[in-house]
Amino acid sequence: MTEANGARSRFYDNMRVAGPGDIVLSYADGRVGRIGIVADFAISSPKPEEFGLVGTYWSSVGWLLPVQWLKAPLAVRPKLLIARLAPVLPPKHSPIQPTTGNGNQKAYLAEVGRAVIDLIFEAAKFTFADIFVTPIKTVSDFAETLDDLVERNIREDKSLDRTVREQLTRARRGQGLFRKRVLDIEPVCRITGIEKPNLLIASHVKPWRACSTAAERLDGFNGLMLAPQADFLFDRGLIGFEDDGRPLFSSQLAETDAAKLGLRTIERPLQRPFPNESGAYFQHHRSTVYIP
Repeated sequence: MTEANGARSRFYDNMRVAGPGDIVLSYADGRVGRIGIVADFAISSPKPEEFGLVGTYWSSVGWLLPVQWLKAPLAVRPKLLIARLAPVLPPKHSPIQPTTGNGNQKAYLAEVGRAVIDLIFEAAKFTFADIFVTPIKTVSDFAETLDDLVERNIREDKSLDRTVREQLTRARRGQGLFRKRVLDIEPVCRITGIEKPNLLIASHVKPWRACSTAAERLDGFNGLMLAPQADFLFDRGLIGFEDDGRPLFSSQLAETDAAKLGLRTIERPLQRPFPNESGAYFQHHRSTVYIP
C-alpha cells in the first residue's frame, strides 16, 4: 500500500506484519479507548461503504485486518504517562510524540513493544488474563461478512441483468459459469496434481470480494482449480504463485503443518507459466493476499 504521493507507508505495511494474537490499542481524541486482539492476518477487501467520500484518493481495494474489540471501554491518556512512555516508544514510526504526548497524525497502525502495552494496561488496571476470556472470531467470519455485503449489493444492482446477478453470486462459491471457465483454462490443481473436477474447488486469484467489475468475477483467467487444502491456503495467503507457475510458500506456514498436509512430499504437476491474461490477477494476489 502507498500514500497519495506514491510513497511507501510503514503504517500501512504494518497491516501485513500484524498476526493472530497481537494486541491492538485504539487511540483517538487523546486517549486509548479500546483494546482489541488480531484474529488473523490481513485480508484483501474493498473500501468500506461507511467511508463514503472520505479518502476518495485511496484505492478502492486494500486490506482489512480482522480485529476483535473487547467491549470494555478505557480512558487512558498517554500524555499523562509520557515521562514513562517516552523511553519505550519506538524511535521511528511512533504513534505518540515522545516530547509532547500528542498523537502522531500520520500514524495509522504503529508497531509498539511489550513495555508500551504493559504501561497502558497498568494505567487501565487491566491484565492479559482479562483479554483472552473472549472467544476470538476467525478470519472466515470477517471474510464472510464482507462477502455477504458485496453479494447484497450485487443482488440489489438493477443495472445488471438478472442472469448476470445470479452468475456473480454463484461465482462467489466457485460455481456456475466461473467454474466452467476456470476448468477450461486450469483443469488440474497445480499444488497436488489432482485432476478429478469433483475433488477440486474453483478459487478466485483476485478475491471475489475485491473484484471491481462483473467481468473480473467471472473471468476464467482469474481462477485456479485447487484441492480443498490448497484452496484454503491460497485464500489465506499462505501459498501463492509466481507468473512462471512456481509455487510460493509463506513464512507463516509452519514446516510441520506443511508436512502434515503433504505439501513437501507431494509430486507436483509439471510447472508451466500462467497465461498473460492472468498476470494482473496474480500480481494482486502476491501484493495484497500472499503473506511473504
